Amino acid sequence: MSMETDIFEKRAPILVQNVRHQDRPVDLVIADDGTIAAIGPGTGREHEYEHVIEGRGRLLLPGLANTHTHAAMTLLRGFADDMLLQPWLAERIWPLEAHLQPDDVYWGTRLACLEMIMSGTVAFNDMYFFMEEAARAVVEAGLRGVLSYGFIDLGDAGKRERECRATESFIDHVSRMAHPRITACVGPHAVYTVSFEGLSWCGEYARERGLGVHVHLAETRSEVEEAIAATGRRPVTTLDEAGLLGPRTVAAHGCWLDDDECRLLAARGATVSHNPASNMKLSTGRAMPYPALRAAGARVALGTDGCASNNNLDLFEEMKIAALLQKFAWNDPTTLPAREALALATVHGHRALGLGGGLLEPGAPADLILVETHIPSTTPLFEVASSAVYACSGCAVTTTICDGRVLMHERFVPGSEEVLVNAARSAHLLVERAGLFETGPIPTQKS
Repeated sequence: MSMETDIFEKRAPILVQNVRHQDRPVDLVIADDGTIAAIGPGTGREHEYEHVIEGRGRLLLPGLANTHTHAAMTLLRGFADDMLLQPWLAERIWPLEAHLQPDDVYWGTRLACLEMIMSGTVAFNDMYFFMEEAARAVVEAGLRGVLSYGFIDLGDAGKRERECRATESFIDHVSRMAHPRITACVGPHAVYTVSFEGLSWCGEYARERGLGVHVHLAETRSEVEEAIAATGRRPVTTLDEAGLLGPRTVAAHGCWLDDDECRLLAARGATVSHNPASNMKLSTGRAMPYPALRAAGARVALGTDGCASNNNLDLFEEMKIAALLQKFAWNDPTTLPAREALALATVHGHRALGLGGGLLEPGAPADLILVETHIPSTTPLFEVASSAVYACSGCAVTTTICDGRVLMHERFVPGSEEVLVNAARSAHLLVERAGLFETGPIPTQKS
């Protein structure tokens, strides 16, 4: 199939014509400032543009937002499966991460960005290490990233001081970048890996700098029980007393929240990121209490977690798993219907990350995707949300546009081969450095 290769080169006015939106064909015009200039039937006749994308036979949807992941853990995909959580962490994940180098995080994040682009995700919330390299990767890939350094002090005062300095260094780095698609936030890992002094420092620093917070919360029953035994407080209360709960807080997992915690999260305006695939694979023992959070008025969005515990970053798949898990867990097929699941992955995700995307209207960021309808999984097409959530995978996405720039068109992403080869090479070398097992030949460029 022939296509304009210069459509990828720079942001320019684009007409997406004859695409299906809200059960009718429309045109959508993208301005050269990366926003939606107009949307509606025949609106393309009223605007100038440099490129045309034919949308006939395609659905127009907002680009998806992944509110919790560890992007560079794509390098660990399939490395440690079918294990109990603590041995998984202590025997496989942490020993491998101890050998990470900056270049690993760069290529792992580039691989994650490629996967997200090819499955319709345009923005993501990331917590990991060597985050300066992650930021570089996100800029080059063309996505939006809300990035945090993973703060872990394990109750050690000296380590806490080093983690404070590392957090400050990364925040300053992003400030100097001054890049419109990169946002920094504070990333205290969890109440069981960060002392109360460390949590409080993160809360105060976030307030001083006007930053968001990214944290793991109530993922396992033992996390909650150990917190109560050690402090007499449940994890949500601890985060609140440390000043970490607010409208710009994204708390991942939330499997073991009680009703009072759901109400407190709602009162503070925090968002809980639902990560059903990871929680089911690691057997956290309970589904996030979506009905209780919804009843309390709490904000909920969707995340994949990292590829070591999920194995992919496909938010289409995550929408389906979320909807099915919630129906099964609470014995109610009306729980988390398709339209709500789609909203978790779009408008609610963008709002949780403080971004303006998730809506298709004039003036909104041109963060959007096109989804093929002439394939088995979308045939017949009676209801868009139902097909998107229950029938599609990310492979149905044909075009991904972020900030008005075309990142993928007709399933083609420029530079993807270089990313695949270098990420695979980094993964193999990482495992060899860790001395965990032989990996076989290191991949090379295809001829």
